[in-house]
Amino acid sequence: MVAFIMSSFIFENSILENKLAFMIIHNLGEENSVLNQFILEIRDSQIQKDAMRFRRNIERIGEILCYEFSKELTYSPQNVETPLGNKAMSLSHDQVVICSILRAGLPLHQGLLNYLDAAENGFISAFRKHEGDDDDFEVIVDYFAAPSLEGKVLVLTDPMLATGRTLENVLLALKKSHGTPSAIHIISVIGSQQGISFIENIFPENTHLWIAAVDPELNSRGYIIPGIGDAGDLAYGQKL
Repeated sequence: MVAFIMSSFIFENSILENKLAFMIIHNLGEENSVLNQFILEIRDSQIQKDAMRFRRNIERIGEILCYEFSKELTYSPQNVETPLGNKAMSLSHDQVVICSILRAGLPLHQGLLNYLDAAENGFISAFRKHEGDDDDFEVIVDYFAAPSLEGKVLVLTDPMLATGRTLENVLLALKKSHGTPSAIHIISVIGSQQGISFIENIFPENTHLWIAAVDPELNSRGYIIPGIGDAGDLAYGQKL
């Protein structure tokens, strides 16, 4: 079992706070597209009561983000024989590993799998632990199962990029024994500006972040405002 425990989101104390940021951020919410409809529906407090529709919307957002992310893969020419002749096409031969954070990441993971037929898969358990009713919390990573990442394209999916501490701990866990990926892409649905600024100083140079919407702030308990609420509860029901 791997357990990385981090204190609450005290960004100013990060030992990496002075590291120059090289993350490449793709905020699809800045463009007008059908994506906006799906974001509206997962935010709407009435529509999101339909758990099946909520999961499907997260999945569809994952498909759109995956399509955009796929443009950054490496491609090479390949010929295909049709009934009437031959056609040269450019296809990607990158080995992709999708690692999703349980449980909220599952619908987003499926959205990527709908497009990346040959991708390998990893799953990581990460959760916040509040002591009583305090605002402070610890982020605990206590389980992950993933193939080797050596030389592969790592895609980390986490629908809500709030404080950024979960992604930091996941990166630490994967680094310990799973090899060095050739590239890292983070796929998120909604993030806070604070969380994005934090992970810019944590992830390697040229990491890509693909995100559907960026919100301005966090509340005292580290939840994105206006956000959507708890994505895991909305997708799969409340937990103890």
